[in-house]
Amino acid sequence: MAEPIDPEERSGVLEPANLARFAATWHAPHPGLANVVETYWHVAWSLGDEVVEQRIIEAPAVTVSVEHGDVPWPLVRTTPGPRAWTRTIRGAGEVLGIRLRPAGLAVVSDVPIGAPGTTAVDAEADARLHAILATVAAADSLDGRLRAADAALLAATADRVPTREGLTANAAVAAMSHAVRARSSGVLAGSSDRAVQRALASTVGMGPKAVARRIRLQEAARLLALPDATPADVASALGYADQAHLTNDLRTVAGVTPAAYVRSLRALAG
Repeated sequence: MAEPIDPEERSGVLEPANLARFAATWHAPHPGLANVVETYWHVAWSLGDEVVEQRIIEAPAVTVSVEHGDVPWPLVRTTPGPRAWTRTIRGAGEVLGIRLRPAGLAVVSDVPIGAPGTTAVDAEADARLHAILATVAAADSLDGRLRAADAALLAATADRVPTREGLTANAAVAAMSHAVRARSSGVLAGSSDRAVQRALASTVGMGPKAVARRIRLQEAARLLALPDATPADVASALGYADQAHLTNDLRTVAGVTPAAYVRSLRALAG
């Protein structure tokens, strides 16, 4: 069942008004994919002659997607990097995204984490992932693509299960997502900091500090978009030493200060 992505959720979208404009929705994966897929999401747009620059502070996760219309490639893999994800959106199109859990990449793909960025999924370079996404893309409706995604991903888990290291990374990201203010060291009881470091590096391409920072900045973007939000209050709520530290983090990742971001949102709202 589709659930609209609420502007007040921690989505990382830096222009939250676009969530409704692009009919953004969450879709729950099959329960049997709990260790492999975090969520499915879908957006669709028809902009005419308008061009939109979309920015997102990505979750610390690899996303693979099936895309139609005015898009760079039909089958896509995106690995999070040190800066906010950006795309120029034009024309008309739609995207079904599959946000993987850290353990999921090794289950669905033959290509390790690699460098950050957005790339086309090539049949020769990654036959396993290409076959999964091509099956999804062949369906002729969103409901059909969701059913095809469940089926193809469940089939993938039948012959390749998540690794122990991948499950460690799953647990570490979940723990940091539920305790945004927590320190990144000692985040996972029963696992050493070094084990968590290795697990996250091999599955999402980030260390614990970078993962914690990314989750905290997603929460900062959510809080700053709320009515009457102030950068000082948000910095305090998220455990920053002071407003300057929040300002430096957000400017480094998203290219905008908290104060400027709040002003831009209020200008858009009139």
